[in-house]
Amino acid sequence: MVTPAPPTAHPLRTRSFRLLFIGRSLSMLGDSAIPAALTLAVYLATGSTGDLALVLGCAMVPKLLLLPLGGVVGDRFNARTVALTTDLVRCATQLFVGAELLSGAPALWQIALAEAVGGAAGAFAMPTSAPLVRGTVDESGLLRANSLMAVAAGTARIGGPAVAGALILTAGPGWAFVLDGASFAVSAALLYVIRVRHVPIPRRSLLGDLKGGWTEVRSRDWYWTSLIAHAVWNGAAAVLTTLGPALFLHGPGGKGSWVVLLQTGAVGLLVGSLVAGRVRPRRAVLAANLAGALYVLPLCLLAAHAPVAVSLTAYGIAMAGLGFLNPVWETAVQSAVPPQALARVTSYDWLLSLAAMPLGYTLAPLAASAWNTEAPLAAAGLLAGAACAATALVPGVRRFGAPVAGGGAREAGAPAGTTPAAG
Repeated sequence: MVTPAPPTAHPLRTRSFRLLFIGRSLSMLGDSAIPAALTLAVYLATGSTGDLALVLGCAMVPKLLLLPLGGVVGDRFNARTVALTTDLVRCATQLFVGAELLSGAPALWQIALAEAVGGAAGAFAMPTSAPLVRGTVDESGLLRANSLMAVAAGTARIGGPAVAGALILTAGPGWAFVLDGASFAVSAALLYVIRVRHVPIPRRSLLGDLKGGWTEVRSRDWYWTSLIAHAVWNGAAAVLTTLGPALFLHGPGGKGSWVVLLQTGAVGLLVGSLVAGRVRPRRAVLAANLAGALYVLPLCLLAAHAPVAVSLTAYGIAMAGLGFLNPVWETAVQSAVPPQALARVTSYDWLLSLAAMPLGYTLAPLAASAWNTEAPLAAAGLLAGAACAATALVPGVRRFGAPVAGGGAREAGAPAGTTPAAG
């Protein structure tokens, strides 16, 4: 199904991508320290899980509501300009929250407001990820560039919590926000000095731009069916996040095994990302989705109370599948979707994936109360595996070829050796 990727110039030899990679890596590391710091800081300040839910909701809701608009802005304007602006906004909000926490008397409403502003900025920043890579790397280097970004994300996932823990235990959670704000400042400075290729879209109404982006999505069966599968995967991940700690706490492994499981997953994610940069799947979207289907293994094994070592190994393998899926999928999208529609198209990917997680958080405890902890875990695993594997039935998924020399990926129906026509 896969062959080694042909030798190409390394993306890090390109100055613009090299600086982009450094900036994004630093901001991902800073961001990965925030969840632990935020939850601990708000709970210590208020003693209320309801207040914590309020702050988390303030960060998530604006992001979900504004993502389609963020895609329009990312296509209308240069992704570099949008990303630089949002980095500065998020730098300011994180420094503000850090200052509030360091003051010793943080105001909940001010933290919630800052997180809402940061979430809104994230809605405009996230759709720029694909155009930034696509605009700084040649076609032949896209897969390796996306693999590098995924490796940076996996490394941040491992190192971020460790950084957060060290700061929380020594200096206090406020310094984690200061670190995150500083990382956004460095990222903005690096974005300021790079150049990103941009194909502007014709000036139309906002509604016209939104419709145009949706047309690009629904015209590609391989894309929208995969979005549904990926959303189901994220919903299943939310179920595991919600029910997993209780399962381990009352099981033979104890709470220490839950921590080991998370770290095993982070390592697997990193390994999968490294593998993705060294191979070129012959059927890129199919290979990526089948790798995502591996998530059925750990959830069903956990539900069946398999030995802890077996469940940990299965989770590492499943997360390696995710590490492979992400860069291969992103490369396929960046190669096949016209650059002037890329931000709008990817905004729908972010929207469905993010929206599925609160659904999983909500349904998991309800299902566990109605039946038991094992039932929703098994159901989520089976749904995720079936949704990802079922995309093999979609003609566009089966026929989506690897990127061809000197051009984009071959979509379903595109003759060999040709680049898909712009939508």
